[in-house]
Amino acid sequence: MEKTSIYGKGQQRRVNPDWFTGRTWMKVLSEKIGSKKQDMYHVHFERRSRTKLHKHDGDQILIGTRGRGSLEIFKRSGSSRTRFGIKRAQRIAINDGDVVHIPAGTLHTHGATGPGTFSHIAINVLAGRGRQYKTAWYESDCKSAVTGTI
Repeated sequence: MEKTSIYGKGQQRRVNPDWFTGRTWMKVLSEKIGSKKQDMYHVHFERRSRTKLHKHDGDQILIGTRGRGSLEIFKRSGSSRTRFGIKRAQRIAINDGDVVHIPAGTLHTHGATGPGTFSHIAINVLAGRGRQYKTAWYESDCKSAVTGTI
């Protein structure tokens, strides 16, 4: 049995800057506690930092731990494989203690919305999958509705 803490800046993991719009850092919790059925991260977003548009091939759960943030869900429109539109379908505020479930295959972004910082725990569900959890990242940060080639 192992334990770790979400607090403090020790044991930070560098994040890929191509996946975020501002300063962001994370702690990998699942490695510290030896979890095999989910990947768990404590993600810290500096002022107005967000993820870029992405989707996961498994479910994800976000738990707000500090500050004000949001989850934005996007829907694809058009039938072309390479040229299509994307529009915001839903915006969900995430505050301390809020829990939200994101089904596999959902296009979304999440991060800080206010003038301060925001953090959440992200749980990527691996149970019964028999393969590595995958995330598809897109170039857009979706500040507004997007139309173009992705």
